[in-house]
Amino acid sequence: MKFTTSPLPLPRVKADAVVAFVPQDKKLFSAELAKHRKRFGKRIENAVELANFTGKPGECLTFLTERKIASPRLILVGTGEAKKHAFETYRRAAATAAKSARSAKVKHLAFSVPAPPDGAAGVLTRETCAQSILEGAELSLYRYEKYVTDKKEHKEKIADITLCDLDAKLANQLKEVLRFVRITNDGAMLARDLENAPGNELYPETLAAAASSSARQHGYRCEVWEKKKIEQMKFGGLLAVNSGSDRPPRFIILEHNAGKKDFETVVLVGKGITFDAGGISIKPASGMAEMKMDMSGAAAVIGTVEAAARLALPVHLVGLIPSTENLLGGSAMRPGDIITHFGGKTSEVDNTDAEGRLVLADALAYAEKYTPSAVIDLATLTGACVVALGHHATGMMGNDEELMSALKAAGERTFERVWQLPLYEEYEPQIKSDIADVKNVGGRWGGAITAALFLKKFIGDYKWVHLDIAGTAILEENMPYAPKGGSGVGVRLLIEYLRNHLKK
Repeated sequence: MKFTTSPLPLPRVKADAVVAFVPQDKKLFSAELAKHRKRFGKRIENAVELANFTGKPGECLTFLTERKIASPRLILVGTGEAKKHAFETYRRAAATAAKSARSAKVKHLAFSVPAPPDGAAGVLTRETCAQSILEGAELSLYRYEKYVTDKKEHKEKIADITLCDLDAKLANQLKEVLRFVRITNDGAMLARDLENAPGNELYPETLAAAASSSARQHGYRCEVWEKKKIEQMKFGGLLAVNSGSDRPPRFIILEHNAGKKDFETVVLVGKGITFDAGGISIKPASGMAEMKMDMSGAAAVIGTVEAAARLALPVHLVGLIPSTENLLGGSAMRPGDIITHFGGKTSEVDNTDAEGRLVLADALAYAEKYTPSAVIDLATLTGACVVALGHHATGMMGNDEELMSALKAAGERTFERVWQLPLYEEYEPQIKSDIADVKNVGGRWGGAITAALFLKKFIGDYKWVHLDIAGTAILEENMPYAPKGGSGVGVRLLIEYLRNHLKK
């Protein structure tokens, strides 16, 4: 999709449709409507009244212009009360308009970039409004259709988005915004593509190939360990989980700005279970197909490192991805097995379906070799986190309040929101093992917390945050600008965190 800017006012922009944002507040609503009344007279009032359009969030009205303006369609989209306007207001409104335009077979869509109304929340500017519009519009139009052979239903595609009503100075300022959104949207959609790919296409070898391809294209380093090297490095958790699969494991190391010693190092760790049947502790059949997305943490890490490289962020960014399938077989790990992880610590397997923490344990222990300033892991780790927070917030736990606060702030701006859960020591007896250093499950209660406490046993002397994305990465129904399936969550969050962190 191509992004452009135009200094022309909305009536003079030549596109297949133009979009105007309409606040719900009576005065602002009337003022916005008055702009269009000059061109359309009572026709616009009649259309608004007939559709009962009041500017509420989610409302959308398409008006045929009959040559009164340069574009054949005017789309009015509601943004709600001015005091509630925020970044997310314009993402969702733009998504609503974009999906309506696609239904009308629009190819070129233009948006009038509004000045935030008085009383709007936060630090809204026309630049941040423009960013939010582009994010919401393009991400809402994403479809995974690689295997759809009949393209008739999916042939409608918006190819161009233009931001209009801009003076020359603002249009120039928005060039960097357009570039930033282009790159971060690409990173999020790469993550979605990887998540949505079926398990017979995406497995450890092909996940590694996808990461290697991205690295070659965008100029960062990718190193892939095959099984022999993983055995030499004694990554016992990754090898144990892999033991039930015929496909060999991979450990993927990504590096942006490798070797630049004057940059601080941030390590991202992504769970890369390309299909999770649960192993001997097999999952129920219902919903098991979703477990092709159990590598969503890995997808987010690949998308983030690619975006960081394209943006040339001044940080040494490392991505660590332990990848395997978790299947059943004659050699599969069993409940009661003892695993020796990288670094020498041991864990008792009480449930083979708690496999993500076993592979992450190796990677988190290995992360210490980079002497990082921060380590952030992302994993579709527990159903317990989905029970606790649903699909609207990522569970966050860690050992550093400043790092968690920075991620929370980034989550509020991107609306990839995180919510802190406690890591109280009172939960630790639940994962005490009588025969190993730690047990891999802690019973029914506080499952997201005990999983994070298991990971904490393997971290080094560094600041660490764990993000349980089980609910936010795998969507059971359409969201405003993310369709059912893999959401690509984490990419925009992490880039926002890195960008703001590096300004300090």
